Amino acid sequence: MENTLGLEIIEVVEQAAIASSKWMGKGEKDIADQVAVEAMRERMNKIYMRGRIVIGEGERDNAPMLYIGEEVGICTQPNAEALCNPDELVEIDIAVDPCEGTNLVAYGQPGSMAVLAISEKGGLFAAPDFYMKKLAAPPAAKGKVDINKSATENLKILAECLERSIEELVIVVMKRERHNDLIKEIREAGARVALISDGDVGAAISCGFAGTNIHALMGIGAAPEGVISAAAMRALGGHFQGQLIYDPAVVKTGLIGENREANIDRLKSMNINDPDKVYDAHELASGKTVLFAACGITGGNLMNGVRFFHGGARTQSLVISNQSKTARFVDTIHMFGEPKTLQLN
Repeated sequence: MENTLGLEIIEVVEQAAIASSKWMGKGEKDIADQVAVEAMRERMNKIYMRGRIVIGEGERDNAPMLYIGEEVGICTQPNAEALCNPDELVEIDIAVDPCEGTNLVAYGQPGSMAVLAISEKGGLFAAPDFYMKKLAAPPAAKGKVDINKSATENLKILAECLERSIEELVIVVMKRERHNDLIKEIREAGARVALISDGDVGAAISCGFAGTNIHALMGIGAAPEGVISAAAMRALGGHFQGQLIYDPAVVKTGLIGENREANIDRLKSMNINDPDKVYDAHELASGKTVLFAACGITGGNLMNGVRFFHGGARTQSLVISNQSKTARFVDTIHMFGEPKTLQLN
C-alpha cells in the first residue's frame, strides 16, 4: 500500500494545505477549513482506491467536513464505469482532518497542518466525532506511563524513563477550562507546561522525535486527531493512549451531542459497547499497514508552513509508515502555470 499510495497521500495533504494557507491571517476559520476539505476531497477522488472515511472532524460544530462513512476514490467520479473496476481496487480506511488548527490558520499562528492516516479496510478505529482523553509520550516511556495514573505519577515515570528531572520536562496541554486542574497539578509537580490553543496532533507526534523539547501530551482533545496521532505514534514506536469522552459535562464546551445517554447510544450504534475503554496506538490504528501524512499550513515544530513565491509555492510534508519503518520529510515546489525560476529559500 505504501508503494502504490504513498505519493498520492502526500499530494492530498499538500493540496489541502495550499488551499487553506491562502486564507492564513484573514480571520476566516470556516473558509480556511472548507477550502481544505474541498481540496482534499477533490484529490482523493482521483486516486485509484476504494476509500472510506471512518472518522473525521466537523460533526460536533457543523463545520465543513469529510463525513463519517463518505466514500472517496476514483469510483466516485461521474464516469466511474469507464475509469475503474471496483473489484480490482484496494479498500482503504481513512481518518482525516483537512485543516488541523483552523483558528491557527485564521489568525496566522504556528502549528496548523493538513493531516490524515490510512490503513487497509478495518485498520483504523471508527468512532463518532467525539472527544478523547489522550496521553502521548516518547518511545522510552512506552507502556510505562499510563492514562489511568495521575499526572504526577506519570511525570515521575517519564522523568525516570528519559533520565531527566521533572523540572526539565515540557508537557503540552490545550488551553481549555476543563484542563485547569490538570495544568495546576503538572506545575505543582515541577514540570513546565506549554499551552496550545488548537492542534494537538503536532504535539503528540513531536513526542516521537528527539530534540523537539516536547516530552508528553496530556488532556482532552478531538477524537479524530487522536486516531490520526495514534497511527503516527504506532509507526514511531511512541506511547499513545486514548479514551473516548462522551459526557458534555466533562468537556465543558456544549459542542458534543445532546446528552451523555444519547452519546452512549451513538457509540453502541457503531459497535462500541464499552464507552470507557482505554485504547492504545495498536488498537486505534490496528492495520497491518498504516500510513500517516501531514503537510504544514503554518510553520510548526516539525514542518514549515506553505510559502508562496511568484508563480508557485513550496510545502513541507511528513510521511510516517509502519511498513517501511520510515519518517520522511518531503520538500516540494509546486509550479502554478508556466514554470519559472524555482525559489529555493
